[in-house]
Amino acid sequence: MLLRASFFAVAVLAAAATPIAAQSMAQVKTFASSAEVQQLIAKAKADRKGDAPTTVEPILSLANYHANLEYRPIPGPAAIHDTENELMVVIEGAGAITMGGQMINPKPASPSALGISGGKDIAVAKGDFVLVPHGTPHQITAVKGGPLVLMTLHMPQ
Repeated sequence: MLLRASFFAVAVLAAAATPIAAQSMAQVKTFASSAEVQQLIAKAKADRKGDAPTTVEPILSLANYHANLEYRPIPGPAAIHDTENELMVVIEGAGAITMGGQMINPKPASPSALGISGGKDIAVAKGDFVLVPHGTPHQITAVKGGPLVLMTLHMPQ
């Protein structure tokens, strides 16, 4: 386990140290205009499959950092990230996020579950920021008045 953790740490440091010029230009996107984000929202809406709770579109990418647009028209399953903190910024809409507590019936070999027991509900709206520490169960539990659109950034701890 220690060898695997050491290898992971070296790989992360190597990726972070890689000059931008050495990365594929397809992997690097460091700016997105408001108009591009609106186009991504329209694309996510069009790409949504059936009653899927989340549709994800990439916004920015640099090394091992990826900012994604999450289009969430309905509540979704709970999630937990053991090795990453997650920053969420509400771009559009309003709803509630439950954080903390315990995962209910977690799926084997998956960081998701049907729900959370004992968490704290946080009301969110356009312009709000939420930082989810690694190892913290979290779930979009309510969407109010239209889709909740988030920018999410997973950050290695």
